[in-house]
Amino acid sequence: MKYRFYMLEIGLLGIEPAIWRSFVVPASITLAQLHEVIQMVMGWTDCHSYRFHIGHQRYTRWPELGEEGLSSKDYHLDELVYEEGADFGYLYDFGDGWEHQLFLEEIFYMDPGASDELVCIDGARACPPENIGGALGYLEFLDVVSDPSNDEYESTIEWLGGKFDSERFDIDELNRQLRMYVNYFRERHKESYGTNEEE
Repeated sequence: MKYRFYMLEIGLLGIEPAIWRSFVVPASITLAQLHEVIQMVMGWTDCHSYRFHIGHQRYTRWPELGEEGLSSKDYHLDELVYEEGADFGYLYDFGDGWEHQLFLEEIFYMDPGASDELVCIDGARACPPENIGGALGYLEFLDVVSDPSNDEYESTIEWLGGKFDSERFDIDELNRQLRMYVNYFRERHKESYGTNEEE
């Protein structure tokens, strides 16, 4: 018996050159778990709310009212997205409004426990810092940190805790983190593989 996996591509909207990642997840991952993986592959720190937009429906962490959507922990990705080429949205931090677009690039099958069941394949550029003011704030931030003569340079570097390299993307370090996470993922969510399908 083999398990179904998805190769997804995620891109951050409103910023050029693009900030993006291509990564593999179990197809039957819950949306709550997918949020955790997105936080890791993009480089966010999971300190704000989020929401998925799939079709005409919203899915979020703790919906209190119907218009806020459905609970992300109650829905598996392969129940909602099941065709190659399908796309859906992910919003992180309702204040800064970081909009992401995800695409289902490929559906394939592997043995359970394969070393690449949760892995980043490719990507480009560093994730923006948290609480920077969204895409426009990030562009202003880049202007400041690239110019030591700017009046806000020193205070911004101090707030950031060091210099910022917008081109830095360390895929080896990210995959090391994902390998550490996958063991936790298995133990915490033994049901996460859900639908088993033979190739």
